[in-house]
Amino acid sequence: MHSSLPGKAAEIRALLLTLIDTLPEGAALPPERELSARWNVARMTLRRAVDELVIEELLVRRHGSGTYTTRPKVAKWLGMMGFSEDIRRRGMQPGSKMLEFRRQKAEGSVARRLRIPVGDPVLTFTRLRLADDLPMVVERTTLPDSYVPGIEAADLNGSLYELLTSRYGIELVSGTSKLEPVMPDVRTAGWLDIPTTQPCLGLNGVSFDRRERVFEYTSGVYRGDRYAFTAELRMPPPPQTRPKGY
Repeated sequence: MHSSLPGKAAEIRALLLTLIDTLPEGAALPPERELSARWNVARMTLRRAVDELVIEELLVRRHGSGTYTTRPKVAKWLGMMGFSEDIRRRGMQPGSKMLEFRRQKAEGSVARRLRIPVGDPVLTFTRLRLADDLPMVVERTTLPDSYVPGIEAADLNGSLYELLTSRYGIELVSGTSKLEPVMPDVRTAGWLDIPTTQPCLGLNGVSFDRRERVFEYTSGVYRGDRYAFTAELRMPPPPQTRPKGY
C-alpha cells in the first residue's frame, strides 16, 4: 500500500516494515522509547508511522500492553465467488477439512429455504475452510440430495462449485446473503482455534442455478480477526420520467 507519510515518517515506516518482517505474528514491538533512540527519531514521528501501520492492520495496539504484529485480514468480496476461488485470487492455497457429513430428511425450515417438500432427502455437511493451512471459516452447506446423486465426503476436499458444474451441470448464477456479527460456540471456536470471546462474522444465504432452483443453503462463521467483507456499492439509475401528455 502506498504511504501518505512525508519525509522522516516515511523512512521510519520502511524501518518498521523491515522490523515486522523479522518478527513472528503476535510478537510485541520494542518499546516506543527504545525504537526512538535506536532510529534517532522523535517519538511523535515514530507514533505517526505506527498509526498508519495500525490502520493497514499490520500492527495492533493493545491498551496497557503494547503494540503487536498481526496478519492482515482477508478482504472477501460479497459476490458470486466460492471460497476456493476467492482464496486463490489472493495468492493463498485453499484447503478443506470435513467435520460432519450426513443425509437426512428436510425439516420445515430447511425445506422452505431450499423450496422442496418437507421430508425430501437432503445432504448436509460442515467443512473447516483453510487458507495456507490456517483455519478461516466453519461452513455448513445443505443441498437437495436428488440434485447431487452419489456425492460423498471424499469428493468435497476442493471447490464445491467446481464439482457441481463439472459433475452435475449445476452453475451458480445468483444468490442472497445476510451478514451479521456472531460469537462462536465452544465447538466452532475449537475448530477455528480461537477463544469463545473472539467476535466472528456470520454469513447465511441461498444460491440459485440457471434453472432458478435453490440448490444450496449455506451458513458460515468467519473469524473476525482474519476476515473483512467488502461490497461494491452503486448508485441506482435515475427514475425514468414520463413525457408530458402521456
